[in-house]
Amino acid sequence: MPHSRPRARRGAGLAGRDELVSRSLQSAEHCLGARDFGTAYAHYLLVLSLAPELREGLKETFQYTLFKWAEELDALNRTQDLLGCYEQALELFPEDEVICNSMGEHLFRMGFRDEAAGYFHKAVKLNPDFSDAKENFYRVSNWLVERWHFIMLNDAKRNATYNAAIQKAVGLGSTIVLDIGAGTGILSMFAKKAGAHSVYACELSKTMYELACDVVAANKMEAGIKLLHMKSLDVKIPKHIPERVSLVVTETVDAGLFGEGIVESLIHAWEHLLLPPKTNGEDENCAKYGKVIPASAIIFGMAVDCAEIRKHHRVGSKDLAGISLPINVKLQSPAYSSIDTEETAEPYTTEKMSRVPGGYLALTECFEIMRVDFNNLQELKSLSTKKPDKIGVPIVKEGTLDAIVVWFLLQLDDEHSLSTSPSEETCWEQAVYPAFDLADYGVKPGDNVTMEVSCQDCYLRIHSINVSSLEHEMDVGKSSSKEKGLISLGHEADLCSALANLQTSQLDAGEQTCVLDSTEIALLNNIPYHEGFKMAMRKVLSSLAPEKLCQDMDTQCQNNEMSCEGGQRNSEESAPEPLYVLDVSEGFSILPIIAGTLGQVKPYSSVEKDQHRLTLDLISEANHFPKETLEFWLRHVEDESAVLQRPKSDKLWSIIILDVIEPSGLIQQEIMEKAAISRCLLQPGGKIFPQYVLMFGMLAESQTLIEENAVQGTERTLGLNIAPFINHFQVPIRVFLDLSSLPCTHLSKPVELLRLDLMTPYLNTSSREVKVPICKSGQLTAIPFWYQMYLDDEIWLDTSSEASHWKQAAVVLENPIQVEIGEELVLSVQHHKSNVSITVKQ
Repeated sequence: MPHSRPRARRGAGLAGRDELVSRSLQSAEHCLGARDFGTAYAHYLLVLSLAPELREGLKETFQYTLFKWAEELDALNRTQDLLGCYEQALELFPEDEVICNSMGEHLFRMGFRDEAAGYFHKAVKLNPDFSDAKENFYRVSNWLVERWHFIMLNDAKRNATYNAAIQKAVGLGSTIVLDIGAGTGILSMFAKKAGAHSVYACELSKTMYELACDVVAANKMEAGIKLLHMKSLDVKIPKHIPERVSLVVTETVDAGLFGEGIVESLIHAWEHLLLPPKTNGEDENCAKYGKVIPASAIIFGMAVDCAEIRKHHRVGSKDLAGISLPINVKLQSPAYSSIDTEETAEPYTTEKMSRVPGGYLALTECFEIMRVDFNNLQELKSLSTKKPDKIGVPIVKEGTLDAIVVWFLLQLDDEHSLSTSPSEETCWEQAVYPAFDLADYGVKPGDNVTMEVSCQDCYLRIHSINVSSLEHEMDVGKSSSKEKGLISLGHEADLCSALANLQTSQLDAGEQTCVLDSTEIALLNNIPYHEGFKMAMRKVLSSLAPEKLCQDMDTQCQNNEMSCEGGQRNSEESAPEPLYVLDVSEGFSILPIIAGTLGQVKPYSSVEKDQHRLTLDLISEANHFPKETLEFWLRHVEDESAVLQRPKSDKLWSIIILDVIEPSGLIQQEIMEKAAISRCLLQPGGKIFPQYVLMFGMLAESQTLIEENAVQGTERTLGLNIAPFINHFQVPIRVFLDLSSLPCTHLSKPVELLRLDLMTPYLNTSSREVKVPICKSGQLTAIPFWYQMYLDDEIWLDTSSEASHWKQAAVVLENPIQVEIGEELVLSVQHHKSNVSITVKQ
């Protein structure tokens, strides 16, 4: 009897719980049907907390509810509530890879890349075959651990030279060391191995800091190296380190030397963290003064003729598939820099000049630009306030002035140095300062290239690049925007051109400067791309309504002029319904304007930036378009994520242009989903461009790709165990490659790997096997791939062509495979959503 009442309570409790679970479950289902996802989520949360036995059966429904509610919270910017919901969900389903991956996607979009990587990695560990999570982890890895870390750690010469300089400094008494920008901690470990008493290392990146902790521990040096997750500018004595140090080691240098903040960090170090520098007459072995490795640097430059640089920084043609680019539209690369600008953006781009497609021609001898002493505080402080230096260099070869290429000699001490010259085998690229605003870029021996050099905003800036003719001792009209009036009397054509430009600028106050990404400029220079789209669009539009199309641009212009002369009202009354064209390709595109030249067509552009819209309006006006011919579709769409919609409630699109391939060489994310929506919005006979894409690849041997993708053992890192830890962030696909200049040996001919059909999806397969005959014996290390984009069966674009603005990509094998001529290898090609994986089947 004494136990009867407690049993009754437990039974009543269970009955009450079951009733609450049942009611909450009904409420959840009702709310889900009413698309009240927030309330449905709360009910499901209660149900699954009270009845864990229901979790497996309700998991998919709960996931769906969570994701829908998270979308609403995201749209409302309720970030904390969104993250809280995911944390609650992961308490219920801690081993659910789908929820982990979705949590990572939200964190990545919010900018929390380190945290996102953790969730993506967990999702991959839970399910190694979960392709969405793998693709996300690979993409975030590229953000968290930049690829140059692998190249740098594989540079045995660089490692040995730094090690020797650090050994020498520590041996001379500099035994208290601070490593600024530690990365994997390799320089700190060099110092500890050299006998340093105390080593401190600061690293800002959370991912790299955690990686360095693992590396230092694996090399059994955690007791002797104190790692700090912070900027060196925030390090304080004695809060973070107990005393001033006698040696700072750093490699916070980029291709332009100063771009990673070495000047600012060393000024702070000399003022707050380093012992005073040695003065003349002090004992060389004295440990009472501070010094820096590297000790100094000399910056060099060279003027070059390079078609690849030109393609990415200057629009070469003023006529693109019949569209004229007006003189009041100035298209600029982000690398354009003026001494008057206050922007702190990098005023240069970078190239590995030894591998630049098409090569380059040196127009001048190598010349010295600047010297800097990192052990001289006053010199460092004066860099940003110093007036620009003017440099003049004679032209030694005839060609086109495309850029000033810059590199440096890093003097670690009086004995050890490293050069980043294009002629050296080095892990560094070179800085490229494109030439802009020249009336004529042609130069010849006897000319002189001049420039101004400064260290503004802690960046090396090279600006006001001009060319003067020594024959006339004056500027030949090749001047920056500040000096457009200086022209050569010896060049009549230049004089006429300059006068015309001057008159236009005085009369037309509507000049528009438009900054385009370098890939967008390369796209404008892709003539086959624009000609191909024009031909393909004309074919589709003429098949839909031939009477609505003009034969050529002249007819269009004549109609426009007639309309302006007084027939506008009558033409509007009798104008038939136009054909609708929507361009949702990424970035700046003139395809809608090209479509507008083809007759009674209403083109819509999906560009987002106001600067781009204004520029497209000016281009339209210059090509005599009737006002408002070109529409900007995002002005008609409330939700930008729902850009694929009908133009009007009763109309459908004749053509929808999609971006299928990223400039990097990968397939655009969610492209097949976009194609599925697009097919529902086409009028009968309408088309998606491109209609289908063929993916091609080949087998290749490339030591370069191996070294750029993973650290190779311990020999290159002088016996230090680093490879297993950083190689955790290696990715199977290398992007932004140019196969025309990639050092590699082709082991097979190109083969078709995959077909992505945007118009007829039943032709697509999720997986296939491809047999590849071996035509040359060797070690298979990589599978480079590229695409042919078919606008129709006769018009296609090759992403590996010389004119292409796209780069290529390659799958890099973890373990090379020996292949012999005459053999046949089988590749397994998997296609899931927009992700493609290629593996060798053995």
